[in-house]
Amino acid sequence: METAIQYTRTPQEPIPSGFGSDTTAAEALGGRDLSGKIAIVTGGYSGLGLETARVLAEAGATVIVPARTPDKARAAVAAIPRVELEAMDLLDPASIDAFAERFLATGRPLDILVNSAGIMAAPLTRDARGYESQFAVNHLGHFQLTARLWPALKQAGGARVVSVSSRALRFAGVNLEDPNYEHREYEKWQAYGQSKTANVLFAVELDRIGYAHGVRAFAVHPGTIVTDLSRHLSDDEMRAMGALDEQGRRVAVNKDAGFKSVAEGAATSVWCAANAQLDGRGGVYCEDVDIAAFAGPDSPSFGPGVVQWAIDPVIARRLWALSEDMTGVTFE
Repeated sequence: METAIQYTRTPQEPIPSGFGSDTTAAEALGGRDLSGKIAIVTGGYSGLGLETARVLAEAGATVIVPARTPDKARAAVAAIPRVELEAMDLLDPASIDAFAERFLATGRPLDILVNSAGIMAAPLTRDARGYESQFAVNHLGHFQLTARLWPALKQAGGARVVSVSSRALRFAGVNLEDPNYEHREYEKWQAYGQSKTANVLFAVELDRIGYAHGVRAFAVHPGTIVTDLSRHLSDDEMRAMGALDEQGRRVAVNKDAGFKSVAEGAATSVWCAANAQLDGRGGVYCEDVDIAAFAGPDSPSFGPGVVQWAIDPVIARRLWALSEDMTGVTFE
């Protein structure tokens, strides 16, 4: 007679890890040897995704990088060992399915999936289904990808899935009745916040479902970093954020304004993907290379910590059902 495996949720509180905001991705690995491991990193050819892919590969993992334009991505990953480039567009469901089918056909397990690609503060655009683009790319595309790769994740017997979220989750919860802004006025930062909250809720429910198969899930806030993610922002918006130098250039690091380097920004993703400190844990939101605490009642709107609506298991299950309906994809 089989005994049901009881899921125990990891407390949403710091371990503490001993790391911090200045920790780099290489340091966050904790000396883990990833030889023989297989990883997929979406967005792994620019910004934080590129640094994540590099650190995982240099630790011994084979890293598959799906890219909308593989030819452009090839130059970015040319110096990284054990990288395989594939074609995939998160706005195109058929492209996601085709990529996943090619990977599953290799028969390999998938030890690490880092859902790092995304868009931010984009003007209102819709995919071919009519879905708002930030929700479609940042959440639904990764939901479908993870579902299609589910057999390989289970096959690994200890896989981890990392969803790159943001402190912008505090801008908005997920409007389950109108996620695509069909009946309300569109606001780009609210839409971005909705998609980032969805990333965390996805990790909460995925961890519960995956627990019996050894699949653990995490969501991360990488920090504030100047990358191509800011391409939809004007210079005036960047200046207001403290992200322009005296020459009007978009600066890579401005510690006084709370910015991180790319190496520091990728640290929490790498920590969640591979560090042994998180063995046996999952379903939590992390920042500054530790499990985040709850935000205080007087903390700023883009301050540290997580809010209850982003990790509420009931909301997470409702979003999961909506995501299945919107994508037509299930995990089993």
